[in-house]
Amino acid sequence: MTVNTFDPKQTTTLDTPAKTIAASETTTQASGNRIGFISLGCPKNLVDSERILTQLRIDGYEVTNSYDNADLVIVNTCGFIDAAVEESLDAIKEALEENGKVLVTGCLGAKENTIREVFPDVLEITGPHSYQEVLKHVHQYVPKPEHNPFLSLVPETGVKLTPKHYAYLKISEGCDNRCTFCIIPELRGDLDSRPAGSILDEAKRLVESGVQEILVVSQDTSAYGKDKGGRTDFWNGMPVKQDIASLATHLGKMGAWVRLHYIYPYPWVDDLIPLMAEGLILPYLDIPMQHASPRVLKMMKRPGRVDRQLEAIQRWRDICPDLVIRSTFIVGFPGETEEDFEILLDFLREAKLDRVGCFKYSEVEGAVANTLAELISEEVKEDRYHRFMEVQAEISAERLARLVGRELDVLIDDVDEEGAIGRCYADAPEIDGMVFINGETELEPGMLVRAVITHSDQHDLWAEIVQLQD
Repeated sequence: MTVNTFDPKQTTTLDTPAKTIAASETTTQASGNRIGFISLGCPKNLVDSERILTQLRIDGYEVTNSYDNADLVIVNTCGFIDAAVEESLDAIKEALEENGKVLVTGCLGAKENTIREVFPDVLEITGPHSYQEVLKHVHQYVPKPEHNPFLSLVPETGVKLTPKHYAYLKISEGCDNRCTFCIIPELRGDLDSRPAGSILDEAKRLVESGVQEILVVSQDTSAYGKDKGGRTDFWNGMPVKQDIASLATHLGKMGAWVRLHYIYPYPWVDDLIPLMAEGLILPYLDIPMQHASPRVLKMMKRPGRVDRQLEAIQRWRDICPDLVIRSTFIVGFPGETEEDFEILLDFLREAKLDRVGCFKYSEVEGAVANTLAELISEEVKEDRYHRFMEVQAEISAERLARLVGRELDVLIDDVDEEGAIGRCYADAPEIDGMVFINGETELEPGMLVRAVITHSDQHDLWAEIVQLQD
């Protein structure tokens, strides 16, 4: 099981974005203020973990990556699909077996009975973004240590679970949509946008700390500010409109890459494309479309005019030819026919999306979709998944081949004995492809280099350095 955990030797970041908390080979006695932490799930959950860890450090607790010397273990869970629930339950079980004192928080924590039925010995359970409750429970079971805050300074950016050169910036909680396959509103509530000034303050601190790429995340990023009723906020003494285009404009002026995730296909997404064409934000649009059959989209309670979606894609590409579109789709949705699936494949061939993920429908407990129509067998879902990915692999290879011969900025993520591994504007960390620069072992993570693309395949690119960036 791979999880995100905090490395106590660093104050701002992990060496790598994923590590495993485990029993120590040599047992160290607990100090009375050591907290173990396991973070599961999506980047939005990771931001919640960072916030809790930051407050723990401010309160003087030590954070350990060992079960053996932890006085308490916190498990921040995911509960969106069955596989995530299973992973979360496995993590709770392991923490109980290895340590015994466990607090549970996060999305699965919203289903307290589900956890209590299996693990009655869990000390406390809280739902997602319950930061203050988590800290209250920590104080109850592991009293706040006496400490000198000037001897254990926490940077303004707080604790980060990502490498130093990129960070996730969460701009809102919850979602107002009611997609039938999703229980996020039940777990995290309706849309609750952060004040724009607060977001921009955080982004400024991140950039000043050396962050080169800001990844904007939320449950519904393009809906940002719609719950504010048109009210403006203030930043640096100036009024700021609270909508996604205005927010992106301000973020784009901070000197870092700005990448937008989870863009619901509202009409005002059009307002973002000129910002990408101008180079203000990355020409990268993560817009989960879920399906292409009007009948299935109607059952999903998603926008169902695929012709309009195709028109929008062409319009966006006309304005911003470099635009990379990432999307995700569900196959095997209840009631999906072979005809529905073929409509989806035809859409893929026509839309020619750059980056695509595919999920086999999972029966999320409490989701309306489970009761809409006859469930699709696992065999059919598996068959459709592989056929989908085969079609998309050809499209992806074709789209990436267009980049061969071009000079692009590449942000270095890692360096090993074979060379450097980075990403260009088309690649979000951990979900998209990589750019391999063979032989360049002297580079360092966080460096921005100019490179010419020399080769491509279905997923990744290869390049040679042209020059280092300032």
